[in-house]
Amino acid sequence: MSALTNKKILIISPQYWGKMFVSKHHYAVELARRNNTVYFLNPIDIKPTNRKEAIKIHPVISEPNLYFVEHRLWFPFQIKFHATGLFHYLMRFHVKKLMAVIQQDFDIVWSFDLGDFIPLKYIPARLHVFHPVDEPMNQTAILSARGADIIFSTTDQIRKKYGKYAVPSYKIQHGLSNAFLKYFDQKENNDGRIRVGMSGNLTRKDIDRKTLLNIIKSHPEIEFNLWGAYNSKHTNIGGGEDSQTQEFIQAMQQFSNVIFHGPVVTEKLAEDLRSMDAFLICYFPGDDPETGTNYHKVLEYLSIGKVIISSFITEYDNKRELVEMPAERNNQSLSLLFSKVISNLESFNASNKVQQRQSYAHDNTYHAQVTRMELLIQQHFILNGKP
Repeated sequence: MSALTNKKILIISPQYWGKMFVSKHHYAVELARRNNTVYFLNPIDIKPTNRKEAIKIHPVISEPNLYFVEHRLWFPFQIKFHATGLFHYLMRFHVKKLMAVIQQDFDIVWSFDLGDFIPLKYIPARLHVFHPVDEPMNQTAILSARGADIIFSTTDQIRKKYGKYAVPSYKIQHGLSNAFLKYFDQKENNDGRIRVGMSGNLTRKDIDRKTLLNIIKSHPEIEFNLWGAYNSKHTNIGGGEDSQTQEFIQAMQQFSNVIFHGPVVTEKLAEDLRSMDAFLICYFPGDDPETGTNYHKVLEYLSIGKVIISSFITEYDNKRELVEMPAERNNQSLSLLFSKVISNLESFNASNKVQQRQSYAHDNTYHAQVTRMELLIQQHFILNGKP
């Protein structure tokens, strides 16, 4: 019997269910489409306590086997940061209430939570999966793997940081949504203007704002198209609301060559990106060689086929035929690299390079990644003598 079909699965997510999708949302959809009953547990809602409406289950209309769960605590959330032991003691009772409302005996608990809010051992299941897709930035993120039976991650650097746990761990690349499989062709622009695309949460604090503003200012002839949240009201995946973030967004809005499209559903994003001539990624890469970076959006851009100009990404350091990056782990030469690529677009977007990028992306769909993990989970059950 398949390890990831006809199962009851609880996904613990650090991001809310909403219009903007990252890997946690896409995995929930893919698992639901395999005839699993999937419950997507939102992060804790930290609004003032309201016991009468503490837990709500909502069906996802477009996916008949998928539900998302909102939940609030009956005790102060801030306890987590002042008395962690007490917080986890109280969370045992909160989890019991959750399970009583959901009324499912889960086969699998699949956690993407790096905040150690809901320890895996609190929820009974046949299998506990821990899946850090982002860099663990502190000891809390490492402790979040306690109780896991198997670990998947998006880079070897991240995976190795969980080496103290005596459970199997594997690198699984990010996945590509089915929405991006429709388009092997690009929309050609007939007006002669170069269009550069960027997608994602523009309120993130790890964006290299100075470099990005410099690139845009230096290329008034280029149209920069931005998809994603640019204020806190837009986003379900977190971001900054501080004055520096607001100043950055306001500065971006002053450029006549920048177009804000706001957050859009995956299908719309996949269609819109087809008309781009190049893609730009501009984050602080960090100086630590043990830091593992890998962005979900890279596969989406690769599926379109056009050139990607990016700050350093650990996962693509040995795949430089796919992503144009500075040689060093900083952004000092990123503006120069951007200008070089843009001035030679015909070469960087040659048909053989487009096909190479698309081929890599299409080998890493969410369907393919879940199939790979399914085989590893089955192997885990066999080695441990479980049916």
